[in-house]
Amino acid sequence: MTAVQAPRLESRATTVGGASAIAVTGELDIETASQLSDEVERAVWRTVGVFVLDLSGVTFLDSSGLHALLRARAFLGRADRPLVLVCPPGPARRVLDLASVLDTFVTYPSPEAAAAALVPADE
Repeated sequence: MTAVQAPRLESRATTVGGASAIAVTGELDIETASQLSDEVERAVWRTVGVFVLDLSGVTFLDSSGLHALLRARAFLGRADRPLVLVCPPGPARRVLDLASVLDTFVTYPSPEAAAAALVPADE
């Protein structure tokens, strides 16, 4: 009998500061990157404005996962929509920094910090 393995990547739709978001938990790698890309594209079609990826729960990020994040940024950019990453210190931020692409994204260290920055100026 084999044990049931937990999914390597889980995501859930949420909001951050009123913006549509996906919170990601687990490993973002060659086996799960296409899953995230598909989920982002489906979510983007159903939403407008800023889109947030919350990477707070990401425990591992490889080059395929990095490519999925860059692909999400490009996909949103074609629609003239910004992508914001919630990326606290940890595995995901370390890889983004080592790959010299951290500055390519608008990042915040927590969902609360992102929400505060995303509040419309007239409120």
